[in-house]
Amino acid sequence: MNFVGHEIEDFKVNAYQDGETKEVTKADVLGKWSIFFFYPADFSFVCPTELEALQDEYENFKQADAEIYSVSEDTEFVHKAWAEASEKIGKIKYHMLADPAGKLARMFDVLDEDAGQAYRGVFIVDPDGKIQSYTINNMGIGRSAAEILRTLQAAQFVREHGDRVCPANWKPGQDSIKPSLDLVGKL
Repeated sequence: MNFVGHEIEDFKVNAYQDGETKEVTKADVLGKWSIFFFYPADFSFVCPTELEALQDEYENFKQADAEIYSVSEDTEFVHKAWAEASEKIGKIKYHMLADPAGKLARMFDVLDEDAGQAYRGVFIVDPDGKIQSYTINNMGIGRSAAEILRTLQAAQFVREHGDRVCPANWKPGQDSIKPSLDLVGKL
């Protein structure tokens, strides 16, 4: 199934964030860009490296008017215990969503039912709640926080400048492309 352009469904889940538990709903993510970052499990191996890399870029995501929502099938209490046990996870300031029933993982179609864990999915959701980009990796393949940020910035640029597109490896401030017949076969 292709998720691009699809609006996310209503949801309500518990979360752990910076020493507190809270509830997060679809209404909370509307009005800004959101990164839903699925990972297999707390207290694992590749996951803390990815979550730390996202934290290292978190200020840049916030400057881009985006919020990060990491998601695993663990509870908010397990997220808290992991933050207290791991220096890498203890640094995290963004939301860690709890999805023990697999509702979000099923909604985004990243749940490995047999393992009870989510594949490594990244979904960039616009302020209207529509998915603009997504990637899904197998469990053992880590992701690049810098590339997620770059993709977010490209999605934002395209939304703001509907007549322009972003070439490979585009970054803010670089030239974009305005599609036209004059360019056909010249790029």
